[in-house]
Amino acid sequence: MTPSPIIAILRGVRPDECAAICGALIAAGIDTIEVPLNSPDPLESISRLVAAFGDRAVIGAGTVLTAADVKAVAATGARLIVAPNTDPEVIGAAKAAGMFCLPGVFTATECLTALQAGAEGLKLFPASVLGADGLAALRAILPEATAVYPVGGVAPADFAVWRRAGATGFGLGGALYRPGMTAETVSARAQAACAAWAAGHSGQGRKASTARP
Repeated sequence: MTPSPIIAILRGVRPDECAAICGALIAAGIDTIEVPLNSPDPLESISRLVAAFGDRAVIGAGTVLTAADVKAVAATGARLIVAPNTDPEVIGAAKAAGMFCLPGVFTATECLTALQAGAEGLKLFPASVLGADGLAALRAILPEATAVYPVGGVAPADFAVWRRAGATGFGLGGALYRPGMTAETVSARAQAACAAWAAGHSGQGRKASTARP
C-alpha cells in the first residue's frame, strides 16, 4: 500500500463532520486521509472514516508519537501512521501492525535512521524551513525509490518546484481544511490541489485521483 500523491491532513476535524469532509475529498480525487491525534476525539473520527470509506481510501493518523498510539490507531482498522519525528519504536510498531509509516525527517541522519528502521517513506517536516533546495540535497544521499512527502507550509502553487527537487507527493493541511470549513469549501480546495498536481505531472505517471493502495 502506498499513499496517493496528496495526503489530506484534517487537523481539528470533529467526529460529527469527518465523514462529510472525507467524502468531499475522495470525490475530488484525494484518497489518502490523515486525522492528527491532537484533533478532537481522533480515534472516533478515524473509526468512522474507516467504516465509511476504508474500501476506497487510505485512512490513518498523524501526530503519532508512541508505540501505544500506533496500537490504538491500528485497532480502528486504519492503515497509515504519520509522525512529526523519527522514532524507531513507532516505526517498528507500525510495521508490526502491517501499516504504512511516514516518519517526520529534516536531516540526512534522520532520513537514513528512519529508512534503516523500516520506514516505507519520509515526511519532510517542516518543509517550508528546509526548502526545495534542501530536499534536492537530501535526494543525493537517499535511495532513488524513497518516497518523500514535503509537509508544512507547502501549497498547491508550490508543487512544481518541489517536484523538480524530488518530491513524491505532499501532505496538505490548511491548504485543504481548517476547522469550521464546510465540505463544499474543502471540495473546491481539493479540486484545485488535484488540478495543480495534474498540471505539473505533464501527463506522466499517476494522478492523485487514480492512485490506490
